[in-house]
Amino acid sequence: MRNRILLLTVAFFVALSVQAEVKLARIFSSNMVLQQGLENPLWGWAAKGERITVSFAGQTLKTKADKNGQWKVNLPKMEYGGPHSLTVKGTNEITLDNILIGEVWVCSGQSNMEWVVANSNNSATEISEANYPNIRMFTVPKKVSQHPLNDLEGGEWEICSPETVPHFSAVGYFFARHLLNELDVPVGMIHTSWGGTVAETWISPENIEKDPDLAAALSELKQLDLENYKQQKEDEIAQLFGGELPKKDEGLVNGQAIYAASDLNDASWQSIQTPALWESEGYPEVDGTAWYRTSFTLSAEQAQNQAVLHLAKIDDNDQTWVNGKLVGETNAYNEDRVYPLENGILKAGENVLAVRVVDNAGGGGIYGDESQLFLKLGNEQIALAGDWKFKLTDVSVGSMAIGPNSYPTLLYNGMIKPLLPYGIKGAIWYQGESNAGRAYQYRRVFQTLIKDWRQQWNLGDFPFFWVQLANFMQPKDQPEESSWAELREAQTMALELPNTGQALAIDIGEANDIHPRNKQDVGKRLALNALKVTYGKEIVHSGPMYESMEVDGNKIRIHFSETGSGLMVKDKYGYLNAFTIAGADKKFHWAKGEIVDDNTVVVYSEEVDKPVAVRFGWADNPDDLNLFNKEGLPATPFRTDDWKGVTADAK
Repeated sequence: MRNRILLLTVAFFVALSVQAEVKLARIFSSNMVLQQGLENPLWGWAAKGERITVSFAGQTLKTKADKNGQWKVNLPKMEYGGPHSLTVKGTNEITLDNILIGEVWVCSGQSNMEWVVANSNNSATEISEANYPNIRMFTVPKKVSQHPLNDLEGGEWEICSPETVPHFSAVGYFFARHLLNELDVPVGMIHTSWGGTVAETWISPENIEKDPDLAAALSELKQLDLENYKQQKEDEIAQLFGGELPKKDEGLVNGQAIYAASDLNDASWQSIQTPALWESEGYPEVDGTAWYRTSFTLSAEQAQNQAVLHLAKIDDNDQTWVNGKLVGETNAYNEDRVYPLENGILKAGENVLAVRVVDNAGGGGIYGDESQLFLKLGNEQIALAGDWKFKLTDVSVGSMAIGPNSYPTLLYNGMIKPLLPYGIKGAIWYQGESNAGRAYQYRRVFQTLIKDWRQQWNLGDFPFFWVQLANFMQPKDQPEESSWAELREAQTMALELPNTGQALAIDIGEANDIHPRNKQDVGKRLALNALKVTYGKEIVHSGPMYESMEVDGNKIRIHFSETGSGLMVKDKYGYLNAFTIAGADKKFHWAKGEIVDDNTVVVYSEEVDKPVAVRFGWADNPDDLNLFNKEGLPATPFRTDDWKGVTADAK
């Protein structure tokens, strides 16, 4: 009995000690950058009433935890420099080292912001040369939350190096590198992104409540019982499998790939169009493991060629076999699968390709453009796109009961709120693809997001710069309406807000890939905005922008601002593309454009005698757009009309 009392007493004091430990919010760690010229908030938790002493750069601050166990101090303003150490002392002591004072930026959005350096142009060289100890990087863990959270689940600041940069946001890194080179001060980047997400998931509950289209969804979220919701979703998905979810991967047993065998009878399997995410092929909200199989026939001569298998991208992870031989595996949703095949794997006659895909959350499967799915044999390509055999195993609704786009505000709650009120200079944003179908609504939603972040950070109208959507999809033979063009227009409209800027990517996209690999120019163009608008550099930071128009007989004269040293045609042909013109019938025709002075273009078409409106770059992919200023920045797509678009009624 005495021993038992002693053990209970020890346990009590151990528990008390753990409970009383001083903790810092996880956004704070060694190697961080604090914003210069700002009284940086530093906060955390401790036992109620516990006295806290903070020591930093020769300054000592004292406070105590409030009734909820929260505490906060504001570090004194400091100029660029470091490194410094910081100590937080209560019943325990925390020390953070190698802290710099510099410029701190948040980078956020969807997959084009999430896109990593390792998958960008010239990645091997970029990574090997990424020795920038004064760039520091923090990646926020992905987190969906029904309610606003006070802290992150993990993350730490890293020093930029060839070892740390490969899996950091490429746009964020190239932006930081350009700022560092131009300003010669430390730069800290806080990266918080999630591929495929809509803008409204990044907005706070209090401002979603004010939106006429989104408030109802927020009300539903507040009343949601997540446990029941998860069970309901599982029951719905189970109906796809006869009422019971498959819970065992019978294709891989004790390390043996049963479903990769060449002689496997897969006649009873489903067929699925490949490449395509399986959510779009009849399996919505399904996560888990799936097997894909297809076959191709080769001659004896073909089978002897040097072979490389190209499988587009796979979400999330894969293992790939050819004729029962494991040829490659990758654990990343956004990397191209390129697997060289050893001699002797291929054979004359039928060859069997099997891919095991593990999807943890969100979209799943082999995806991309059909042209990215092929077997290269020397100079020959064997197309592999089409109907494949398909079998889902070990199915679930994923680790999340709800996904990031299920309701508004979910990622604000989990990935923005825990950062507040960390001191920052501004934010850069690359998002919009997932809102393109509701581009007219985005006019309001995007500006709401900018205002919301400024309100939540309570730093005034801090700088907010974004990337306008890149050109994407196949160019059209004739002018037509475009939701992507309308989304770009909505983005441009946000320039009416103070302290904002837009970086164009309309000339560096790829028709067959929604993720352009040229992230260097994207980061640089964002940095040009920051250098001009935020840091006051006398530079040209924008391409030409539409200013006004006037009808001149059968022509329309377009006047531009932001022309820098003057307008130019950026190709060898000497005439302008991407213009269309219409009369009162609202039917647009391809038009000719001519530069008549440094700020003016004349547009006309033989098809339109009495023009009333001009559009420029108004397409998903105006791939021949060639109007630039002489500083090399492209003109912003625009229209002079305000006629109803294709997304005007989309909610």
